Amino acid sequence: MSSDESEKGTPAPGEEHSSAERPEPGLEPASREAPGGDERVVSGKARKGMFGVEGYGDTSGFGGLRLPAYTPPPAERPYGGWFDQVADELHAALTERGVPTEALQQVTVDRGEITFYVRREHLVDVCRTLRDDPALRFELCSSVSGVDYGPDVPQRLHSVYHLTSMTYRRRIRLEVCVDVADPHVPSVVGVYPTADWQEREAWDMFGIVYDGHPALTRILMPDDWDGHPQRKDYPLGGIPVEYKGAEIPPPDQRRAYS
Repeated sequence: MSSDESEKGTPAPGEEHSSAERPEPGLEPASREAPGGDERVVSGKARKGMFGVEGYGDTSGFGGLRLPAYTPPPAERPYGGWFDQVADELHAALTERGVPTEALQQVTVDRGEITFYVRREHLVDVCRTLRDDPALRFELCSSVSGVDYGPDVPQRLHSVYHLTSMTYRRRIRLEVCVDVADPHVPSVVGVYPTADWQEREAWDMFGIVYDGHPALTRILMPDDWDGHPQRKDYPLGGIPVEYKGAEIPPPDQRRAYS
């Protein structure tokens, strides 16, 4: 910091009242009440440091970084482009199949991508409709993954599905939100066989239980492993690693920079 800045009282990066402490315009979390009276989906939280790790020394050297909370608000029509066509065809197809409109909890358009938040009890019906309806034809589930937004976020566990229509060359995202106390989501392997190993990985890393999966066992960690390593409250832990004659301590024992 220069002498001029010091005289003006400008705080150093990471200090109280510095730019890192002030939320940027447009990045404040939206109200959790949706226009229809339902609770908005929370899919973001404020982060500190490079990796958002708490309870351990910051070994990255980026402890002063601050990322304000940001949750994309529910989108309102018109969504733009082909998004409106897909949304209309999906609603019409669900109605024809007797699936209630409440199956879709929220629609979000952010960064040029559309996400349908689906209530878990209707997930399989929605996926089957997206696959089989001639106007939709999302034949491929290219990815199933998990997200944990941390203990202070309601319904912190999200099961995320990326669906691809090879017929119409379109991609959409489905998300199902559950609580840690009840992390059950119906398996979609019966609709999309490609989800088999991907659901196993989401179970292994995040503890999302896919009911009806043909063999929901660990795929990365040993069968007797305790816990789910990619949950935000999972301890870093680790073991010392020897490298070129030096011993590298586990993350929670390394030197802190903040």
